[in-house]
Amino acid sequence: MSERCPWPGDDPLYVDYHDTEWGVPEYDPRALWEKLILDGFQAGLSWITILRKRDNFRDAFDGFDPERVAGYGDNEIDRLLANPGIIRSRAKIEATIGNARAFLELEESGAGFTPFLWDFVGGRPIQNRFASMAEAPAQTEISQAMSKALKARGFKFCGPVIVYAFMQATGMVNDHLTGCPRYSSVAAMGDR
Repeated sequence: MSERCPWPGDDPLYVDYHDTEWGVPEYDPRALWEKLILDGFQAGLSWITILRKRDNFRDAFDGFDPERVAGYGDNEIDRLLANPGIIRSRAKIEATIGNARAFLELEESGAGFTPFLWDFVGGRPIQNRFASMAEAPAQTEISQAMSKALKARGFKFCGPVIVYAFMQATGMVNDHLTGCPRYSSVAAMGDR
């Protein structure tokens, strides 16, 4: 009998996230940017905290529209710092604005955010085969290289551990445990 990865526990929101989103290959540049930002906000916190506030984040940051966020100034920063529905960290809020600008520069350079990121895994998800959570790394050489490249482009809150969590969430790596019912279905999505 197969068992779901143990990390979502029995929290319905977490289980739904595991069963429908986590590990599914994502190619939409705006969705990738949103997930990178949310993983940055997670730094020092648990993912379930961010997941519970995700809709609030989307409302607060104009649907994670990079063009709108890139134009934020002091008034928007003050508004966000006063919003109890999100993580009110000035450093993370300011990084999000800077990351929106870096995202737009990357898109306008012709490189494109999606190909820039997916090139690190050769354009296809890495299919790991972990039987237990203890086998999954916190970071890899690829997440270190991606982190370094993102930082060189002006992104913040994208260290190699954050980037590896991002890679897991966006299906650049399939880290569902091999005994999890989602492992095979997510692996098949990478064969497209």
